[in-house]
Amino acid sequence: MIDWAQADTVFLDMDGTLLDLHFDNHFWLEHLPRRYAEHNQLSAEQARELIIPMIMAERGTLNWYCTDYWSERLKLDITALKAEVGDRIAYRPHVKDFLAALRQSRLKPVILTNCHPDPLRLKLDRTGLDQLVDGVVSSHDLGAAKEDQAFWDELSNRHPHHREKAIMVDDSLPVLMSARRAGIGQCLAILQPDSRQPVRERPAGMAAVEHFSEVLPGLCHHAARTAILSP
Repeated sequence: MIDWAQADTVFLDMDGTLLDLHFDNHFWLEHLPRRYAEHNQLSAEQARELIIPMIMAERGTLNWYCTDYWSERLKLDITALKAEVGDRIAYRPHVKDFLAALRQSRLKPVILTNCHPDPLRLKLDRTGLDQLVDGVVSSHDLGAAKEDQAFWDELSNRHPHHREKAIMVDDSLPVLMSARRAGIGQCLAILQPDSRQPVRERPAGMAAVEHFSEVLPGLCHHAARTAILSP
Protein backbone atom coordinates (compact mmCIF):
# COMPACT_ATOMS: atom_id res chain seq x y z
CA MET A 1 0.00 0.00 0.00
CA ILE A 2 2.52 2.62 1.19
CA ASP A 3 6.27 2.04 1.15
CA TRP A 4 7.37 3.91 4.27
CA ALA A 5 11.02 3.04 3.64
CA GLN A 6 11.00 5.17 0.48
CA ALA A 7 9.79 8.30 2.30
CA ASP A 8 11.34 10.96 4.50
CA THR A 9 8.42 13.42 4.75
CA VAL A 10 4.70 12.77 5.24
CA PHE A 11 2.44 15.66 4.23
CA LEU A 12 -0.92 15.48 5.99
CA ASP A 13 -4.17 17.22 5.26
CA MET A 14 -5.97 18.35 8.42
CA ASP A 15 -9.77 18.50 7.96
CA GLY A 16 -11.10 15.09 7.01
CA THR A 17 -7.69 13.44 7.45
CA LEU A 18 -6.51 14.21 10.98
CA LEU A 19 -9.66 15.94 12.22
CA ASP A 20 -13.24 14.80 11.71
CA LEU A 21 -14.80 16.64 8.78
CA HIS A 22 -18.12 16.57 10.62
CA PHE A 23 -17.25 19.91 12.22
CA ASP A 24 -16.81 21.70 8.90
CA ASN A 25 -19.77 20.01 7.22
CA HIS A 26 -22.02 20.85 10.15
CA PHE A 27 -20.84 24.44 10.16
CA TRP A 28 -21.26 25.18 6.44
CA LEU A 29 -24.42 23.15 5.86
CA GLU A 30 -26.28 23.69 9.13
CA HIS A 31 -24.93 26.27 11.55
CA LEU A 32 -23.98 29.04 9.09
CA PRO A 33 -27.30 28.95 7.19
CA ARG A 34 -29.18 29.02 10.50
CA ARG A 35 -27.25 32.04 11.78
CA TYR A 36 -27.47 33.78 8.38
CA ALA A 37 -31.23 33.20 8.43
CA GLU A 38 -31.51 34.76 11.88
CA HIS A 39 -29.46 37.76 10.78
CA ASN A 40 -31.48 38.34 7.61
CA GLN A 41 -34.98 37.33 8.74
CA LEU A 42 -35.10 34.28 6.49
CA SER A 43 -35.99 30.65 7.01
CA ALA A 44 -33.07 28.23 7.36
CA GLU A 45 -34.07 26.63 4.06
CA GLN A 46 -34.10 30.01 2.28
CA ALA A 47 -30.66 30.74 3.71
CA ARG A 48 -29.30 27.40 2.50
CA GLU A 49 -30.69 28.02 -0.99
CA LEU A 50 -28.78 31.31 -1.09
CA ILE A 51 -25.54 30.28 0.59
CA ILE A 52 -24.78 26.77 -0.71
CA PRO A 53 -24.69 27.66 -4.45
CA MET A 54 -22.61 30.72 -3.59
CA ILE A 55 -20.08 28.55 -1.75
CA MET A 56 -20.02 25.81 -4.39
CA ALA A 57 -19.19 28.37 -7.09
CA GLU A 58 -15.83 28.96 -5.35
CA ARG A 59 -14.93 25.29 -4.97
CA GLY A 60 -11.22 24.54 -5.45
CA THR A 61 -10.13 28.17 -5.04
CA LEU A 62 -8.66 29.96 -2.03
CA ASN A 63 -11.98 31.84 -1.65
CA TRP A 64 -13.68 28.51 -0.94
CA TYR A 65 -11.58 28.19 2.22
CA CYS A 66 -11.15 31.88 3.14
CA THR A 67 -13.05 33.06 6.21
CA ASP A 68 -12.17 36.68 5.45
CA TYR A 69 -13.81 36.33 2.04
CA TRP A 70 -16.99 34.77 3.44
CA SER A 71 -17.16 37.19 6.35
CA GLU A 72 -17.18 40.06 3.88
CA ARG A 73 -19.50 38.35 1.41
CA LEU A 74 -22.08 37.28 4.00
CA LYS A 75 -21.59 40.18 6.43
CA LEU A 76 -21.00 37.78 9.32
CA ASP A 77 -17.96 36.97 11.50
CA ILE A 78 -17.28 33.46 10.21
CA THR A 79 -14.49 32.67 12.68
CA ALA A 80 -16.67 33.73 15.63
CA LEU A 81 -19.52 31.59 14.31
CA LYS A 82 -17.16 28.62 13.98
CA ALA A 83 -16.17 29.07 17.62
CA GLU A 84 -19.84 28.72 18.59
CA VAL A 85 -19.74 25.06 17.51
CA GLY A 86 -16.08 24.47 18.39
CA ASP A 87 -17.04 21.59 20.69
CA ARG A 88 -17.54 19.53 17.52
CA ILE A 89 -13.84 19.77 16.59
CA ALA A 90 -12.43 16.27 17.12
CA TYR A 91 -9.69 13.89 16.02
CA ARG A 92 -10.41 11.09 13.60
CA PRO A 93 -9.78 7.57 14.95
CA HIS A 94 -6.18 6.41 15.56
CA VAL A 95 -4.65 9.77 14.53
CA LYS A 96 -2.48 10.23 17.61
CA ASP A 97 -1.11 6.68 17.34
CA PHE A 98 -0.39 7.26 13.65
CA LEU A 99 1.46 10.53 14.29
CA ALA A 100 3.49 8.94 17.09
CA ALA A 101 4.44 6.07 14.79
CA LEU A 102 5.58 8.51 12.11
CA ARG A 103 7.97 10.17 14.52
CA GLN A 104 9.19 6.82 15.81
CA SER A 105 9.95 5.97 12.18
CA ARG A 106 11.96 9.20 11.89
CA LEU A 107 9.59 10.44 9.24
CA LYS A 108 8.76 14.14 9.24
CA PRO A 109 4.99 14.79 9.59
CA VAL A 110 3.93 18.20 8.22
CA ILE A 111 0.35 19.44 7.93
CA LEU A 112 -0.60 21.02 4.60
CA THR A 113 -4.03 22.57 4.94
CA ASN A 114 -6.33 24.82 2.96
CA CYS A 115 -7.79 26.02 6.27
CA HIS A 116 -7.61 29.79 6.76
CA PRO A 117 -5.24 30.87 9.58
CA ASP A 118 -8.08 32.11 11.84
CA PRO A 119 -10.09 28.86 12.07
CA LEU A 120 -6.79 27.00 11.92
CA ARG A 121 -5.79 28.63 15.20
CA LEU A 122 -9.18 27.70 16.68
CA LYS A 123 -8.64 24.04 15.74
CA LEU A 124 -5.06 23.91 16.96
CA ASP A 125 -6.02 25.54 20.27
CA ARG A 126 -8.79 22.99 20.72
CA THR A 127 -6.72 19.92 19.81
CA GLY A 128 -3.02 20.66 20.36
CA LEU A 129 -2.46 19.06 16.97
CA ASP A 130 0.47 21.34 16.14
CA GLN A 131 2.39 19.78 19.05
CA LEU A 132 2.25 16.37 17.37
CA VAL A 133 3.77 17.35 14.00
CA ASP A 134 6.90 19.07 12.74
CA GLY A 135 5.12 21.92 11.00
CA VAL A 136 1.81 23.40 9.84
CA VAL A 137 1.49 25.15 6.47
CA SER A 138 -1.67 26.98 5.37
CA SER A 139 -2.23 27.44 1.65
CA HIS A 140 -3.35 31.00 2.42
CA ASP A 141 0.24 31.81 3.36
CA LEU A 142 1.43 30.41 0.01
CA GLY A 143 -1.16 32.22 -2.11
CA ALA A 144 -2.67 29.14 -3.77
CA ALA A 145 -4.89 26.22 -2.80
CA LYS A 146 -3.49 22.68 -2.75
CA GLU A 147 -5.50 21.92 -5.88
CA ASP A 148 -3.30 24.43 -7.75
CA GLN A 149 0.18 23.50 -9.00
CA ALA A 150 1.37 26.93 -7.83
CA PHE A 151 0.90 25.68 -4.25
CA TRP A 152 3.48 22.92 -4.69
CA ASP A 153 5.97 25.22 -6.39
CA GLU A 154 5.71 27.78 -3.60
CA LEU A 155 5.88 25.03 -0.97
CA SER A 156 9.18 23.85 -2.48
CA ASN A 157 10.51 27.40 -2.41
CA ARG A 158 9.62 28.06 1.23
CA HIS A 159 9.98 24.56 2.67
CA PRO A 160 12.51 22.61 0.58
CA HIS A 161 11.89 18.87 0.38
CA HIS A 162 12.42 15.90 -1.93
CA ARG A 163 9.08 15.50 -3.70
CA GLU A 164 9.82 11.94 -4.77
CA LYS A 165 10.42 10.98 -1.10
CA ALA A 166 7.23 12.62 0.17
CA ILE A 167 3.84 11.06 0.92
CA MET A 168 0.59 13.07 0.70
CA VAL A 169 -2.38 11.95 2.80
CA ASP A 170 -5.69 13.68 2.06
CA ASP A 171 -9.42 13.05 1.80
CA SER A 172 -9.69 15.20 -1.35
CA LEU A 173 -9.10 13.37 -4.62
CA PRO A 174 -8.47 16.64 -6.53
CA VAL A 175 -5.75 17.51 -4.02
CA LEU A 176 -4.18 14.07 -4.29
CA MET A 177 -4.21 14.27 -8.09
CA SER A 178 -2.60 17.71 -7.85
CA ALA A 179 0.08 16.29 -5.54
CA ARG A 180 0.70 13.43 -7.94
CA ARG A 181 1.07 15.84 -10.89
CA ALA A 182 3.52 17.87 -8.80
CA GLY A 183 5.76 14.82 -8.39
CA ILE A 184 4.88 13.76 -4.84
CA GLY A 185 6.11 10.18 -4.59
CA GLN A 186 3.14 8.45 -2.90
CA CYS A 187 -0.47 9.37 -2.15
CA LEU A 188 -2.94 7.95 0.35
CA ALA A 189 -6.68 8.72 0.24
CA ILE A 190 -8.96 8.85 3.30
CA LEU A 191 -12.33 7.22 2.59
CA GLN A 192 -14.38 8.35 5.61
CA PRO A 193 -13.44 11.96 6.39
CA ASP A 194 -16.80 12.66 8.10
CA SER A 195 -17.60 10.15 10.83
CA ARG A 196 -21.33 10.67 10.29
CA GLN A 197 -21.27 10.10 6.53
CA PRO A 198 -20.92 6.83 4.56
CA VAL A 199 -17.52 5.54 3.46
CA ARG A 200 -16.57 6.80 -0.01
CA GLU A 201 -15.78 4.57 -2.95
CA ARG A 202 -12.15 3.52 -3.24
CA PRO A 203 -10.41 5.53 -6.00
CA ALA A 204 -8.86 3.55 -8.83
CA GLY A 205 -5.09 3.40 -8.93
CA MET A 206 -4.49 4.97 -5.51
CA ALA A 207 -3.86 3.63 -2.02
CA ALA A 208 -6.80 4.35 0.29
CA VAL A 209 -7.94 3.59 3.86
CA GLU A 210 -10.98 4.26 6.02
CA HIS A 211 -8.86 4.73 9.14
CA PHE A 212 -5.17 4.88 10.02
CA SER A 213 -5.47 1.57 11.87
CA GLU A 214 -5.15 -0.05 8.45
CA VAL A 215 -1.61 1.28 7.94
CA LEU A 216 -0.41 1.25 11.54
CA PRO A 217 0.94 -2.33 11.52
CA GLY A 218 3.16 -1.66 8.51
CA LEU A 219 4.24 1.71 9.86
CA CYS A 220 5.04 0.28 13.30
CA HIS A 221 7.06 -2.49 11.66
CA HIS A 222 8.99 0.17 9.76
CA ALA A 223 9.52 2.12 13.01
CA ALA A 224 10.94 -0.98 14.73
CA ARG A 225 13.23 -1.70 11.78
CA THR A 226 14.38 1.93 11.74
CA ALA A 227 15.23 1.75 15.45
CA ILE A 228 17.33 -1.39 14.89
CA LEU A 229 19.21 -0.05 11.86
CA SER A 230 19.71 3.47 13.26
CA PRO A 231 19.85 3.21 17.07
